[in-house]
Amino acid sequence: MNKNKIYLYLDDVRTPTEGDWKVVRNYDEFVTQIRLNGLENYEVISLDHDLGELSMVEYYTNVKNNYTLNYDNIVNEKTGYDCCKWLVAESMNKNIPLPQIYIHSANPIGSANMMGYINNYFMNSRLPQTCVRVQIPHTIDETHMLSPEARKAKWDRTNNLK
Repeated sequence: MNKNKIYLYLDDVRTPTEGDWKVVRNYDEFVTQIRLNGLENYEVISLDHDLGELSMVEYYTNVKNNYTLNYDNIVNEKTGYDCCKWLVAESMNKNIPLPQIYIHSANPIGSANMMGYINNYFMNSRLPQTCVRVQIPHTIDETHMLSPEARKAKWDRTNNLK
């Protein structure tokens, strides 16, 4: 890790166990942190997609069961995809290149959306499409440790749709 640049990790429940990551838990903390330090001072930014309860409901109800993701079901809650849109706008408005962007989300559709958005920006800027999905060693806050059955009971609304 480059000690002169910041490594930023966006995730509502995971905390990386290796490296010197600055962890932010939601969209507002993410934007505040980058504005505080300046986009040019980041070496790597790693993003999760699902950042709250509504995102988790959408994941367990539609993504996991039907392989669909409907952002209309995630109202008044920002996702990692919103962070990607903000990053691109910040890069364009301030004419500052994006750092290396990683996606560590477990949500396959959300991950693809985020990688596509960032890589399309790189392509249109005539830069290599370097945004990739990675696995970063992490721990999960005990308050979020649920069995598969408990996760399904908490977030899966499939039966409510019938």
